[in-house]
Amino acid sequence: MMNTYFVQKPKMTLAGVSIRTTNETEMGPDEGLSRLWETYFQSNIAGQTGTANPEYIYALYTDYESDATGAYTVVIGHEVDGESQIDNSNLVYASVPESKYMVFTTKKGPVFEVVAQAWVEIWAYFEASAEVRTYTGDFEIYDSRNFDPANTQVEIYIAIE
Repeated sequence: MMNTYFVQKPKMTLAGVSIRTTNETEMGPDEGLSRLWETYFQSNIAGQTGTANPEYIYALYTDYESDATGAYTVVIGHEVDGESQIDNSNLVYASVPESKYMVFTTKKGPVFEVVAQAWVEIWAYFEASAEVRTYTGDFEIYDSRNFDPANTQVEIYIAIE
């Protein structure tokens, strides 16, 4: 089991690039998340005025159709200062409500491997846990200051009741 802790986070707004997908799609040949990450890295969102804490990259899972089995929207981007708008018409804005989160810390390793493994463990954990997911907005945080894709550790925030 990964290390976990609980935290209350205030509402925040993210600006980024997005796709609508499902877990089933992401496990097949048409996975869109890797293409979304490519789009994010080409967008230079972190360098835009209005970005709060540009060293932190968020991967937000929101607009859940139902639960972990339904469609959802992924936004990869950055927190913006207050009501700031970044001058880039290709970006979407997503509001993350204030919530209590259960935070899962992955082990260190290749980023796509440790994150995928962590989500499998998270889904299994919530099948039999006392905590109940709200599906209002879950996110991963990547610290770009010392990011090594071959050996990284990620925090995954799961909104709970």
